Amino acid sequence: MSYKIVILPGDGIGKEVTKEAVNILKIIEKKYSINFEFTEHLIGGAAIDKTGVPLTDETLSACEDSDGVLMGAVGGPKWDQLDYSLRPEKGLLKLRKELDLFANLRPAKLYSTLMEASPLKNEIIQGLDILIVRELTGDIYFGEPRGVEKKNGKERGFNTMVYFDYEIARIARLSFELASKREKKLTSVDKANVLDTSVLWRKVVNEVGKEFPDIELNHLYVDNCAMQLVREPKQFDVIVTGNIFGDILSDEASMLTGSIGMLPSASIGGKVGVYEPVHGSAPDIEGKDIANPIASITSAAMMLRYTLDQKEAANDIENAVERVLEKGYRTKDIFKEGDNLVGTREMSSLISEELEK
Repeated sequence: MSYKIVILPGDGIGKEVTKEAVNILKIIEKKYSINFEFTEHLIGGAAIDKTGVPLTDETLSACEDSDGVLMGAVGGPKWDQLDYSLRPEKGLLKLRKELDLFANLRPAKLYSTLMEASPLKNEIIQGLDILIVRELTGDIYFGEPRGVEKKNGKERGFNTMVYFDYEIARIARLSFELASKREKKLTSVDKANVLDTSVLWRKVVNEVGKEFPDIELNHLYVDNCAMQLVREPKQFDVIVTGNIFGDILSDEASMLTGSIGMLPSASIGGKVGVYEPVHGSAPDIEGKDIANPIASITSAAMMLRYTLDQKEAANDIENAVERVLEKGYRTKDIFKEGDNLVGTREMSSLISEELEK
């Protein structure tokens, strides 16, 4: 099998951790007789510095012509003063929109060896395994009209929260399908007691649910869900929600595992999936060899599973990561007294060694 993979290193530590994920894929390439054709392009702040825009047409075309995209985080204080339309994050939003990546999969799975890294008690989070499915191309992030205007001598900022029924139906259907391969339990999160968009959301999710009679469907308001994620997170299996609620809840869920540096993500739905760690660009630790590469490495594993249909190779990577953690090796973000502290490159090398066994 041969696959064209676009690498978008991004900004800050994105360049470091993405490099290590590519090294892992090169081992997979030899071990499973797969051919990866890697091409690297700029996105975010790095693209702005060189081209003046966060995502060029050339990069977008390369992504559209690929079999999968592996990227790092974008952004940083260096570009915070730019006009909103030119900020690094705008490139990521455009990429998602143009590739029609309507579903963001954010797993929050706790490795048994990292229970002490979680801020919650062991009995609350032991065995935690949640998948949050976030709608990615609609909602208040893309709704029109939007902007800042002067009205009656005062500045007024406004955004529009909007969803079409088909947008809700396709993310709901995907979530039911994912739930059918897990514990057959789906929680839909909205704010139907206040928002008209959520009233429609709940109606459509219920309609789609009729196609999946074997799936247990529950509804929660977003504020209650946020509370329940801390109070009793293991009650959840798959959670589906809109763009802005999913943005917030998935970051909350990530901290249940102890470190946002551990968690991968997948943005899928269109022809080409984009895979990236959920952590930011962390420019304050760039170049210090202390960033955790595991989220980027397991994002590569998600690409193998969801886009390239190489489930055995994906499992191999995830098992190698778990074995390294079981031996007590930790990067700074998950380190505690008694662990073996390692840097970005050494953690990747240790995972590589396990993978080559």
